[in-house]
Amino acid sequence: GRLPGYDKSGDFHYDYLSALHKSMRNSDPDAALYYAVKMLESGEPPESIMRRVIQCASEDVGLADPQALIISNAALDITKNLGMPEARYSILQATTYVALAPKSNSILEAYMKLKADIDKNPDLVIPLHLRNAPTKLMKELDYGKNYMYAHNYEIPVTGMQCLPDKLKDNKYYIPKPFGFEKELDRRLKNIEAIKNRMAED
Repeated sequence: GRLPGYDKSGDFHYDYLSALHKSMRNSDPDAALYYAVKMLESGEPPESIMRRVIQCASEDVGLADPQALIISNAALDITKNLGMPEARYSILQATTYVALAPKSNSILEAYMKLKADIDKNPDLVIPLHLRNAPTKLMKELDYGKNYMYAHNYEIPVTGMQCLPDKLKDNKYYIPKPFGFEKELDRRLKNIEAIKNRMAED
């Protein structure tokens, strides 16, 4: 059936924004374009559409395709600089790109794990070797002592512990096997292998 008249301030406005986001998340460009055009034709501020596209690019695409965020943000800039109706094509381009991008919520998952650990342990001590030591007293207190400057090593990676002691073995960023995150997973495994070799030496 047909919805009552579109109302920018009413609940339907949120339903359309939600439908746009969920269609992009589900990799359905036709549905995403439908909701985007419906909103544009109904007078929805184009910035509010682009905020949703950017949110999806961050939350649901993430590092599986880092270009999604850049393209979405460019479309927001174009919307502000060019205005309507010219900006509509940039908005639809970004919407389509985000819908078709590989999906990963690894950054959202990392945030949730980190937030839980920070809530449980709000005042963990930063390792001394990572601390700034601008004063003589701080140097005497071993701030910055045993810091390993990555660029002093043939491969600029060290086995230095960077997380607080209580969390030192925790893994927060776990790449998904999609899109560019496959490459990030390869990099992460390579870094871990280098650190493991250093630990054995």
